[in-house]
Amino acid sequence: MIKKIVCHDVWGNKKEVKPEQLIFRPSVYGVLIEDGKVLLSKQWDGYDFPGGGAKVQETLEETLKREFKEETGLKIEVGKIVYCDTFFFHPAHSKKHKNEYWNAPVFYFLVKKVGGKISVDNFSEEEKDYKDSAEWVEIEKVKDLKFYNSINSNRVVGEALKIKNKQ
Repeated sequence: MIKKIVCHDVWGNKKEVKPEQLIFRPSVYGVLIEDGKVLLSKQWDGYDFPGGGAKVQETLEETLKREFKEETGLKIEVGKIVYCDTFFFHPAHSKKHKNEYWNAPVFYFLVKKVGGKISVDNFSEEEKDYKDSAEWVEIEKVKDLKFYNSINSNRVVGEALKIKNKQ
């Protein structure tokens, strides 16, 4: 029987918690590629893919469309899945969730822009503290960026490119 789970925060700090302290929180992220660039969400001094946590009543597709619009201002169409995994996460950066510990399955999808323009108008009050406008980044520069996630972001972009090139 597992007695402790190790959760990581965005800065790489670790915290051991009991399994019964975990909250199940699936999260979904979008990989938008156009003209040799990928759209990334600017956070602190680094990046992540646009996306976030699912609400109980939402499908993954609904969550991704909502989160992408909130974080980028863009409307999207959800395509094929690129990557999935599970992480144990402690959102220590969050005023609202700082005392929570998540079992977070994460799903990354290739997405296509269908409308809107890049904007910060839909950020929550908390997001305004650490996020900035989404940025288009040249794909070959992704490997050199600092990311606030627990995945190999360069690999995810590479997998998304493979799928996109087959379409």
